[in-house]
Amino acid sequence: MRPLIDSFGRVHRDLRISVTDRCNYRCTYCMPEEGMQWLPRTELLTYEELARLAGVMVGQFGIDSIRLTGGEPTMRAHLPVLIEKLSVLRTPAGPLVDLALTTNGSTLRAQAHDLAAAGLRRINVSCDSLRADRFFEITKRDELAKVLDGIDAALEAGLDPVKLNVVVMRGVNDDEIVDFARYGRDHGVTVRFIEFMPLDAQGDWTNDQVVTQAEIIEAIDAVFPLDTGSRGFDVTAPEPSIVAGERPDLDHDVEGSAPAERFAYRDGRGEVGVIPSVTHAFCSTCDRVRLTAEGELRTCLFALDEYDLRGPLRAGAGDDELAAIIERAVGNKWAGHQINQVHFIRPRKSMSQIGG
Repeated sequence: MRPLIDSFGRVHRDLRISVTDRCNYRCTYCMPEEGMQWLPRTELLTYEELARLAGVMVGQFGIDSIRLTGGEPTMRAHLPVLIEKLSVLRTPAGPLVDLALTTNGSTLRAQAHDLAAAGLRRINVSCDSLRADRFFEITKRDELAKVLDGIDAALEAGLDPVKLNVVVMRGVNDDEIVDFARYGRDHGVTVRFIEFMPLDAQGDWTNDQVVTQAEIIEAIDAVFPLDTGSRGFDVTAPEPSIVAGERPDLDHDVEGSAPAERFAYRDGRGEVGVIPSVTHAFCSTCDRVRLTAEGELRTCLFALDEYDLRGPLRAGAGDDELAAIIERAVGNKWAGHQINQVHFIRPRKSMSQIGG
C-alpha cells in the first residue's frame, strides 16, 4: 500500500462515487428544470465495476472514506446491493471503510432501514428550505413533508450521524438560517450550511449571492450562542498557500480532511457546521477524489479534466494499470479551484453530472 499523494503533498483518503446522474428533483442550483440528457444505462458503471474501482483505491492507496452521491443515488435500483459490496472493504491497516451517502431524502422512509442493514453507517440529507412553498420553488417538487419524514426514518434506522446539508443563497433562503439551526437542535441532527458555489446549471451565479460563513455564524450565534473563540474563527484569513513538495497540515476527523468548520453550541446541544467553499476554501487540505457515474475520475469538484477509468476497466485492465491511471490523475491535481479569481473557469458539467 502506498499513499495517494499529489504534487503539493496532499494525501488523498476520501472517495466520492456518483452512482447516477438522474434525480427526481430539479434544484435550481444543480440542474435545469427541463432538457437534461440522461446517460444511457450502458454508460453507467455497474455495481461490480464500482466495487472493483473502489477496491483498487482502498487496497492500493488506503482510501478509508467513501461517500455515495448522484444525481440522487436512491434513484439507482437496488442500491443496498452496492452498499453491501462496499461496506466490507477494509483498508490495509484493517479498519472497514467509512461508508456514507448523500441524498435528497425523498425516498428514505422506504429505504433507510434497508440501507442501514446493508452496511451504510451515516447519511447526509440535502434540504434548502423548511417552508413548503419555498421548497417547491427551489426543487420544483411539493415534497418537503416526505424529506422531513425521511430524516426521521434515517434516525429510526440507527444511521449516525444524520446531517442536514443546506445551500444558503442570498434572497432565497438566507432568512431561514436560524430556523434550520433550531430544527437541528430539536431533532438531534447536525446542520451544515454550504456557501453557494458557481455550479448552477443556468450559469447565473454571482458572488453577491453568496451568504458568507461569517454571516451564517453571526446569525446563529445571536440566537443560539456558539463557542467560536476556541476554534480561532477568522474568515478573513487567507487560504493557506501550498508550496510544491510541502505537505500541508491535514486535520483528519470522521469526514477525513473535513471541509466543514464546526462550532459547538455553548449549552451543549450539539453543533453546527459551515462549508465556506467560496470565502475560505479548504483546497490546501483537500483529500478527495471523485468518480463520476460513467467512470471518469475527477480530482476536484471544479476540475476541467477527467481521466477515463471505464474504458480501461472494460478492456480488461488489471488492478495495477487502473492504479497507475488514478495515481497519474492525482499527481496532476491543481492547487485549488480559484473561485473569484479572474482566471477561474467554470467546469462544463453541472453539479448533478459531476456528483456532489
